[in-house]
Amino acid sequence: MRVFVSTRDNRVLRLEERNGAWAAATVFEGVGAHAVVAEHERVLLGTSRDGAYLSLDSGDSWQRAALPEADVFSVAISAADGALYAGTEPSRLFVSRDADRWEELEALQDIPSRPTWSFPPRPWTHHVRWIAPDPFRPERLLVGIELGGLMYSDDGGASFSDHRPGAKRDTHTLAWHPTREGFAYQAAGDGAAVSHDGGLTWQPADRGRDLTYCWALAPNPINPESWYISAASGPRAAHSGATASGRLYRWDGAWHPLPLPGDSMPYALTALDGALIAGTSDGRVLQSRDKGETWSDLAEGIGMVVAISASA
Repeated sequence: MRVFVSTRDNRVLRLEERNGAWAAATVFEGVGAHAVVAEHERVLLGTSRDGAYLSLDSGDSWQRAALPEADVFSVAISAADGALYAGTEPSRLFVSRDADRWEELEALQDIPSRPTWSFPPRPWTHHVRWIAPDPFRPERLLVGIELGGLMYSDDGGASFSDHRPGAKRDTHTLAWHPTREGFAYQAAGDGAAVSHDGGLTWQPADRGRDLTYCWALAPNPINPESWYISAASGPRAAHSGATASGRLYRWDGAWHPLPLPGDSMPYALTALDGALIAGTSDGRVLQSRDKGETWSDLAEGIGMVVAISASA
């Protein structure tokens, strides 16, 4: 397993286990990466003011994506057909089906609610905060707008429906379950939600959680009824850099707080091969292999973690 970590100090690190110990190597630096996603040897970065970058060799070399927007807030790689996605500020959505040519999915601009979209810290704009391609059906796509809602396509982005019934408006993170078709999850500024019908309708998932501002999430790969989420008391607590504070929870019919070391904000989550991995705002990457009950360090002192992705 390789773990790719983007930090606030404009670095992307690759963590690998060697002889029973984890080692970190810088594979990209000099640009601020909002987002990172890895799938086998491919790694896709979305950066602030410098577009998107793609590696085909696990970060050893990089090529810049030909996108017309410089601020790329979200990236995704489809497990169903390998398509690459990038979402920008202002809210535009792009896809590459051959890792070379990118095209815009212009139907996102036709969503009726679009004139109302607005990101509170910069109310004159908004962005595609998260992209979630269905791992079973390449034509099905969830797109979260900050702040605008959760949009849905069942034709590969040729058209989009508006905000889905029951979903939260202030989308931060979206995910599909990797082995149970139709299960999808949402973390948002106004709470959390889950869908069991392929993203068509959503139900709130807020019972038992004392912190309301949800940020990162990861499904339990083994049990689709269980998933993980990080939350804070509000945006100021979540996004105050190295001093940000929050909590990690596991859903088992209700939210249960997990004993993550310290009270630093769990800013990024991923799960793979029985491991739950958390990146924190105080510069630690932690791993649990017992559903968040105990933890070990993969890296520390690396700077505030912004995004994280793991690949087998």
